[in-house]
Amino acid sequence: MFKLYTYWRSSASYRVRIALHLKGLPFESVPVHLLRDGGEQHSATYAALNPSELVPTLVDGAEALTQSLAIIEYLEEAYPSPALLPSGSLARARVRALSQFIACEMHPLNNLRVLQYLERTLGLDEATKTAWYRHWVTTGFATLETMLANNPATGRFCHGDTPTMADCLLIPQISNARRFAAPLDAFPTVRRIETECMQVQAFLDARPEVQVDAA
Repeated sequence: MFKLYTYWRSSASYRVRIALHLKGLPFESVPVHLLRDGGEQHSATYAALNPSELVPTLVDGAEALTQSLAIIEYLEEAYPSPALLPSGSLARARVRALSQFIACEMHPLNNLRVLQYLERTLGLDEATKTAWYRHWVTTGFATLETMLANNPATGRFCHGDTPTMADCLLIPQISNARRFAAPLDAFPTVRRIETECMQVQAFLDARPEVQVDAA
């Protein structure tokens, strides 16, 4: 059985939990609290497992896999059914582009390390920090809405009528946005896809609030 080193509120961990549930792969959650005692991810034990001191880490046998997109791609290659990437090179490129836009363009600007730096090092107050978050996340969703709404390949989900890796990325980002009360009314396609995803049990089982370490 896989071991997933995870944190209930981590959107990167959330992505991998969705992928594991969609593929029906059992796993043991090993909580890594990102705030307790200065962050358990910085402990020597965890740093030896994942030198980046980030979650998630997926342990498969003797191998420790890091980076959520790389983990999901590994699961897709090792356990190809049900598929999280569509058939066809162009379709796969589109799903990867949607996924990487969220992971590389949206998420890094509002993850925990960045928000902590804004607060602790630059001295931003809570209101200013939240304004930073909302600005960048809504800017990202505006682009994502255009990418989804203006492409005929968008179906019930980000690509077609079955969940793909892109949906694994989208739902955690929406969850984060709602946590910071970022307005989403201007993104009807994004919200419609969210509704579709939340009718799938795998997405429900991966939600932060139902994890073993949920506060």
